[in-house]
Order: sequence, then structure tokens, then C-alpha cells
Amino acid sequence: MSPEVIGVLIGAVAAMWTITSFNGLVALRTRVQTAWAHIDVQLKRRNDLIPNLVEAVLGYMQHEHATLEAVAQARAQAIAAGGNVEQRSAAEAALAATIGRLFATVERYPQLRAAENVQLLQEQITSTENRIAYARQFYNDEVMKYNMTLATFPRNLLAGTFGFSPSAMFTAEESGRASVQVKM
Repeated sequence: MSPEVIGVLIGAVAAMWTITSFNGLVALRTRVQTAWAHIDVQLKRRNDLIPNLVEAVLGYMQHEHATLEAVAQARAQAIAAGGNVEQRSAAEAALAATIGRLFATVERYPQLRAAENVQLLQEQITSTENRIAYARQFYNDEVMKYNMTLATFPRNLLAGTFGFSPSAMFTAEESGRASVQVKM
């Protein structure tokens, strides 16, 4: 084989690797974006349920306006956080904590616990919280795969050249969660 043919083969292999690696990075980035969209759908669902829950308990909880206002304020902050994963993560953790405190407060009102619409809304929010947890896990798995691919040699050279950057994990801050104790 002549040196020219060897050079062309090496160039072809390098070009194929570059194309394949680039397309792989694009696919991983798209999976991360899609996984984030799944989280966002569930977060919006929860945010849509909260005003209904607050309205349902408002009549029963005349002396608990601070709790209801905290829920409304945390919801507004979560909505305002937008698409930044770190800011949204912190805001959603705070919202989850205030919802937990609201549920704990609801437990102190027997007539409220018995109200069918409140029970239904609590079940829907709890179900949505489970969906958020699953979507968060899926998103974080995709982010881990993407970030690992970006960090490994030689793709890290290609990623830097084409402007791929790591994605942030969507975390649930443990310090923001309220422990709910159920007493029988």
C-alpha cells in the first residue's frame, strides 16, 4: 500500500469516528433535554394542582393562613425559577417541603381529612410527587451518561471543540424536606 492510500484510510477512519462521536453526543444531549421535559411536565402538573388544594382547604383552615401563604409563595418561586436546573431544583425542594407541612396541617383537621375533594387532591399530588421522583431519577441517569461521555478521552476533545457542556443534576435537597409523623 502506498503512503497516500494509508493517509486516506486514516483520514477516513478519523472522519467516521468524528461523525459518529458527534452524533452520539447530540443524541445524549437530546436525551437529557427530553428527560428534563418529562420532569417539567410533572412539575407543571403539581403546580396546577396546588391552587385547587389551597382553595379546598381554605375554608376549613381559617387560622392557618401562614401555611397557605407559604405554599402559594413557594409555588410562585418554583414557577419563576424557569429552566435553570439548579435554581429550579432548589425552588421545587422548597415547594415540596411546604406541601409536606400543608399535609401535616391537614391531619389536624378531621373534617378536612374526610373531605372527598381534599383526599382526591392529596392523592393526585402524592401520585405526581412519585412521578417527579421517577422522572428525576431518569433525568439524572441520562445526565450521568452524557457527562461521563463528555469527560472521557478522546471525546472530551471533540466535545470541547463543538461546544458541548456538562448538564446539572436535578437534586432534591434533604434539608428542605419536612418530616411528617403520622400518629395513630
